[in-house]
Amino acid sequence: MKIIKYIAVIIIPLLFVKLAVNAQSLPVGSIAIEDYYRRAQLLGVTDTNVSFTVRPVFPDSIEQRDKLLYNSSSGFKSEIGNINGSILPFSMQTQFTTHHPYGWNDGAMIPAKGFETLISGGVFLQTGILTVQFKPEIVIAQNSPFDTFNLQSYDAIFARYYDIYNNIDLPVRFGKESYFRLYPGQSSIRINAKSLSFGLSTENLWWGPGIRNSLLMSNSAPGFAHLTLNTSRPIKTPIGSFEGQIIAGRLESSGFPPLIPDYYYFGANLYVPKPGNWRYLSGIVLTWQPKWIPGLFLGFDQSRQMYGNSLNGISDYLPFFSPIKSVYAPNDPLNQKDQRNSLFMRWLWPAEHAEIYFEWGHNNSTADLQQSLLSPQDTRAYIFGLRKLIPLNRAVDENILVGIEVTQLQETSTSKILNGDEWYVNKSIPEGYTNLGQTLGAGIGPGANLQSLEVSWVKGLKKIGIQVERYLHNDDLYYYSYAQTGDFRRHWVDLSFAANYEWNYKNLIFNAKLQGIKSINYQWYLTPDHFAPGESYFKNGIDVFNLQMQAGITYRF
Repeated sequence: MKIIKYIAVIIIPLLFVKLAVNAQSLPVGSIAIEDYYRRAQLLGVTDTNVSFTVRPVFPDSIEQRDKLLYNSSSGFKSEIGNINGSILPFSMQTQFTTHHPYGWNDGAMIPAKGFETLISGGVFLQTGILTVQFKPEIVIAQNSPFDTFNLQSYDAIFARYYDIYNNIDLPVRFGKESYFRLYPGQSSIRINAKSLSFGLSTENLWWGPGIRNSLLMSNSAPGFAHLTLNTSRPIKTPIGSFEGQIIAGRLESSGFPPLIPDYYYFGANLYVPKPGNWRYLSGIVLTWQPKWIPGLFLGFDQSRQMYGNSLNGISDYLPFFSPIKSVYAPNDPLNQKDQRNSLFMRWLWPAEHAEIYFEWGHNNSTADLQQSLLSPQDTRAYIFGLRKLIPLNRAVDENILVGIEVTQLQETSTSKILNGDEWYVNKSIPEGYTNLGQTLGAGIGPGANLQSLEVSWVKGLKKIGIQVERYLHNDDLYYYSYAQTGDFRRHWVDLSFAANYEWNYKNLIFNAKLQGIKSINYQWYLTPDHFAPGESYFKNGIDVFNLQMQAGITYRF
């Protein structure tokens, strides 16, 4: 009954408005629509001055050189005052996973086994320079039990597991019961003036050019409440155009331990509870499109978090306006800060129907400039990708899309691995770089790597294709826990193959995905064995097959 009531709260108010505009932001991860705009840039039919590295984007600000399918929502005008608005798309996304949780970039959804559903819808209102976007989200997950870290592992291995996951809020399972949450979702209230927008938002953010991952901001976790000052369209200057955003937000912990049940070692619980304080997150992203090189975008972003009760002065609230300093001694209780930054590039080649992009970041770097030049690989992570549209039938706008993306988060410094210094993990802020139990940055998580290949047929909003990926789970944990014993077989690798489908019919958009995942050495575990002379050393460990099915529908009013 509670679910029905919440759905009614979203739907019923929409029945009492008169239909009449459409100027809302496009939520990060919008099925089919968001990537349609980005692909349209490769074809040269939309504005190539929009970088797609500061999202959400505002579709009405994108110059159209061809009719775009997104602008088909109906609007309404209220009889009370001069209020215009539109009914936002209503969507329902569901997935079913057979063996263990898998996937990321799904917003408020949690990693869970079994059935899970996300429902969203709402309304957009505008009067003068004031806009209100109300788009709450409901998440319902079966959250079934599954095999987690193998109980037959040595006690010392469990202790090393907790050494890392006591310093980041990434629970393997979100409690023992079914999961239900109502979030404010992709909602905001803004004051807009020309190319700038200021307001309060709970929308998901995405910074950087990546598609499968982003180092600092993605939609792998639920959106968090934040004040935002951002561009709603590129600001043109004599040296080119600029886009950017400054945020000040509040992060929360999940309240769940790393493993359920907890593990005891010599009678003591290995889990160290989180402090429970809220965290203040400040961040900035800036992108420059030089006027002399059309299609090239150069950018910088930085985020920094600390506990709310430790804030003291403007340098804590807005650290990016203070002199740049290295993050020294991050485990010092007097320096409870967690910072990361990156440089990125995206280069559009519309004549070739292609793009190339790159992001390079550092996590809590303690080095000065000279050390950074001598050892640039320490605390580094990077994303590299390229995409190309190959014309198939120009008469009906059919193309073949080929996309490759590589994400590398694995640490290269042995000393930092042994010290537990890896991306998104922090000893002085043991929630790590997370919100409500999921990473704010790359959804593959700390110490992980991903290689992804996509080949799809695309036409407008329609897309049918395949996706092949290799996902190496937290290899920093592997080296910290197992490599010192001389066992080089335990890397946990997922090999996946997926078929994707997106199709629009009138105001409806349908999407589906069927993905098979072969997990090799699941949870880094090998069955203890003895080898006969002449036997191969490299044997498979605990290998499992996981199947994930996704389906969804979006209705644009």
